[in-house]
Amino acid sequence: MATLCRPTVSVPEHVITMEQTLDLARSVHPDHPQLDLALRLIENTGVAKRHIVRPIEETLTHPGFEQRNAVYEAEAKARVPKVVRQALADAELRPTDIDLIVYVSCTGFMMPSLTAWMINTMGFRTDTRQLPIAQLGCAAGGAAVNRAHDFCTAYPEANALIVACEFCSLCYQPSDLEVGNLLSNGLFGDGVAAAAVRGRGGTGIELRRNGSYIIPQTEEWISYAVKATGFHFRLDRRVPGTMEPLAPVLKQMARAHGWDATALDFYIIHAGGPRILDDLSKYLGVASEAFRFSRATLTEYGNIASAVVLDALRRLFEENGTRDTARGLLAGFGPGITAEIALGNWSTGREAT
Repeated sequence: MATLCRPTVSVPEHVITMEQTLDLARSVHPDHPQLDLALRLIENTGVAKRHIVRPIEETLTHPGFEQRNAVYEAEAKARVPKVVRQALADAELRPTDIDLIVYVSCTGFMMPSLTAWMINTMGFRTDTRQLPIAQLGCAAGGAAVNRAHDFCTAYPEANALIVACEFCSLCYQPSDLEVGNLLSNGLFGDGVAAAAVRGRGGTGIELRRNGSYIIPQTEEWISYAVKATGFHFRLDRRVPGTMEPLAPVLKQMARAHGWDATALDFYIIHAGGPRILDDLSKYLGVASEAFRFSRATLTEYGNIASAVVLDALRRLFEENGTRDTARGLLAGFGPGITAEIALGNWSTGREAT
């Protein structure tokens, strides 16, 4: 069975606090007719601080999409290798042991993907398969886990590497005054994460089942408007209510595996915001404390998009209190509205059911 091993997560050195974010919103948009609403929404995110790849003074400028994308590429090449090397070491793997690299990112664009550069510069085999995913947004972290699981199920002796690289601050749009965009300015942070999925052996989440689900007629609720200035984030006010229709999907998937989604041992959930976690707690019928890893990521790093689920999983590893064979659920939510869901049990290499 494929095992999702310990993730490595790195956030940039530049920090912006909630207080700084609110002060900036007041100074940059003093005459905005919905400023009070935007400030309330930002305060309600529960984000204490975020990490960004450039100093705030530079982040607030917009030198153009071309230059911003060049920053994305340079920062990815500077930051991804260290994270990948640590993730491989924790999984007791070498670059030559990897058969597939799944690279997810929605905050910059490269062609060929960063996977080609990694193969050429980091010692991966030249026959390593590449799977870049650019358009699933925050759901891509869960999708990466599931595609790696699928691959290792098809090729049981193979190993996969997941890399999530998100520099959300490079999507800041100073001239975009929509409330959803202003909210995103106070919610999203930057981060890089990586984890290996071993086809055989390893300690971590032994992946048992995965699935996808899309809520019909919601494809415009989370989206990018792609303009000359780059990616403009669009967020519909109905998004926080999506956990009501998604909770039964999670329950049904667990039931199909013979598990009860309301009585699992751990939950690794994409932390899009506190309302998402509160509603999922309510509709899934689990205690709020069950989502403590996701809440910690949100508080300390903000919404780091596809990297959230890997950071929440990292926190499960660091808690070091999971018993062997403990059952859990991992879920990422994003544009579509798409859910990528996985079931697995904690394993130290022994067989479990």
